[in-house]
Amino acid sequence: MLPAAHRLRCSEEFTRVVRGGVRIGGRNTVLHLRGEQHDGCSRVGFVVSRAVGPAVVRNRVKRRLRAIFWERIDELHPGMMVVVRALPSSARASFADLERDVDVALSRYERKQQRRGEKQVHP
Repeated sequence: MLPAAHRLRCSEEFTRVVRGGVRIGGRNTVLHLRGEQHDGCSRVGFVVSRAVGPAVVRNRVKRRLRAIFWERIDELHPGMMVVVRALPSSARASFADLERDVDVALSRYERKQQRRGEKQVHP
């Protein structure tokens, strides 16, 4: 389980990340990522709607996603905020499929950030 310091809790934080962050979609998840300017710890929040399935299935998906980010929380930039939205297909996805979705999304975010940095350095 993610420590409390690494979890998004209030709806304002979720809204700020979803509306102001970078959206990266995958087969089973959509990640919204926003890099904050402060050097605080990275935080992650999860959105698993009823469209994913009954409560048992939703809770299983949340547990899997929490475990995936528990392993990767130290790799995120300090102050990064992430909202993970599970798509209905995540109910049938294996743990490895969810891991692959998250890893691809994080690497795509890194590439986008590098391109933005290059554009800022060379106007």
